[in-house]
Amino acid sequence: MTNKEKVIRIGCASAFWGDTSTAFPQLVLKGNCDYIVFDFLAEVTMSILAGAKLKKKELGYATDFVKVIAPYLKEIKEKGIKIISNAGGINLNSCQEAIKKICEETGVDLSVGIVEGDNLIEEKELLNDGNFKEIDSLKPLPKNLLSVNAYLGAPGISQALKGGADIIITGRIVDSALALGPLVHEFDWSYSDYDLLASGSLAGHIIECGTHATGGNYTDWENVSGFENMGFPIVEVSPNGDFIVSKPEGTGGIVSKGSVSEQFLYEIGNPAAYILPDVVCDFRNVKITEIEENKVLVKGAKGLPPTPFYKVSATYSEGYRLSAVMVLGGYNAVKKAKIASKAIFDKTRNIFKKMKWNDFTGTAETILGTESIYGGNAEPSLKEKPREVALRLMATHEKKEALSLFSREMAQAATGTVPGIMNFLGGRPSVSPDIRLFSFFIDKKSIEHFFSVDEKKESFYLPSIEYNNCDYEELEKGSYISNKIELNKDNLVEIPLIKLAFARSGDKGDHVNIGVIARKPDYLPYIKESLNNVSVTSFFKHVLKGEAIFYDVPGIDGINIILKNCLGGGGMASFNLDPQGKAYAQQLLEFPILVPKALKEELKSD
Repeated sequence: MTNKEKVIRIGCASAFWGDTSTAFPQLVLKGNCDYIVFDFLAEVTMSILAGAKLKKKELGYATDFVKVIAPYLKEIKEKGIKIISNAGGINLNSCQEAIKKICEETGVDLSVGIVEGDNLIEEKELLNDGNFKEIDSLKPLPKNLLSVNAYLGAPGISQALKGGADIIITGRIVDSALALGPLVHEFDWSYSDYDLLASGSLAGHIIECGTHATGGNYTDWENVSGFENMGFPIVEVSPNGDFIVSKPEGTGGIVSKGSVSEQFLYEIGNPAAYILPDVVCDFRNVKITEIEENKVLVKGAKGLPPTPFYKVSATYSEGYRLSAVMVLGGYNAVKKAKIASKAIFDKTRNIFKKMKWNDFTGTAETILGTESIYGGNAEPSLKEKPREVALRLMATHEKKEALSLFSREMAQAATGTVPGIMNFLGGRPSVSPDIRLFSFFIDKKSIEHFFSVDEKKESFYLPSIEYNNCDYEELEKGSYISNKIELNKDNLVEIPLIKLAFARSGDKGDHVNIGVIARKPDYLPYIKESLNNVSVTSFFKHVLKGEAIFYDVPGIDGINIILKNCLGGGGMASFNLDPQGKAYAQQLLEFPILVPKALKEELKSD
């Protein structure tokens, strides 16, 4: 087979630490994969792993990885499948040793490689002298760091594959690089061929969230069958960078233009400048086409030279936090929840004063069942009517003892406040460290990179390319490409966005992106007429603290909306009921879009 005829099949068996154990055997036995990748690491995961290593020096990696692959080592060897995972966390050597041990126990000869360089927590001189600032707030680097990890790119993986590794373990790495590394290796792509790097990165991005590409979290979820046996995604990549998205035969889920397009826009910012360690991607003119049932062709990514910087994610502790959920029922349940909440906080504050302790550093009250996530968009008739609700209380404090007291006093509400308190979900709440995220940029040249296969450790240098020092600030502003239409105001009716579009949302730190994809190209002008900066800002005013930015994605008849500073600090720090913005798209799908009466009638008849 010539290199032009060669295709590489890569499957993803994990989107996060805790994903199902059924994915890997499905891909090994049914996927006909050349590579299988696992993504385990989120920002909070790094701090959890750091804590685990402090307690037990041989921990600090995703132990699930070892358990999942152990029963299938013989099949991996026989089929020649290579495995790549960021399961190494902050203890790559221990993870490598654990894999070697099970290889010896099962008599399977596999070379195990690792890629190092991301973990900067011990680089005290570099961190102290770097004058690093948080990307958005420009605050200085905090002192009480738990983890500091740079998002590495694909070169270490391609080097380890060249060195003969069958299983590669990394630490922090940009998710899409898990797929880009083997593609560079297999097709001998140059790290200066930016269109190919962008295409390979897009292939990795499509599969990195597992079943998000195959019908999970999908707008048209009612058309999806087999949720109990969801197929995990596979990309079949050609040497020119075009790829087909599919899933193993006989599995649940769906692979369609809609499901893949939703994942395509998921958690990206500017589609014209999606910045990764190896390339700056321009995804505006990507085409996504259904070619067979459960097979979608993706092509058209373009690339620019990368920046000279890595993004670094650090976590740090800022006091302590507690979260509790109390269930109430019966007449006037909402009013009772509000009274119980006020009593608990007031009583605890009174005790704090007597103890000469400071007040809470933060508190939140949410009454689930009252459309709380909708803010001013909530249905008035539903806000006060529920006869069973869950009262969610959250608090942070500098002292652990203060929140332990808060937890104890909360229990007394069941006998000393309003009637109808049924139970605490999960029992009496426990206190945990309040972990925050701090992101900054670091010069790539300040980091040493290593890879090893089995016992041999080697340093390597990043490819010699001319870095892009372009200022992307102008691109971040975004704009609609003119696509306006003349609407006869007397002939218009409202229909919900979901009739015209797919949509999915996700978090980027304290920001949310909502990708909106028109079901048909003809629908896009109507969507863009109604969804604008003023209307969207007003719709999300109950959470939005920054601006709304709009980007065109004409290749898929879509738009990408970025809502700045709307998550209360972002995932780990947020008190929001939806701290990662997962339901923002679901809310926007109810947004009224003005269309001609004839179009509404046409949609009724479909």
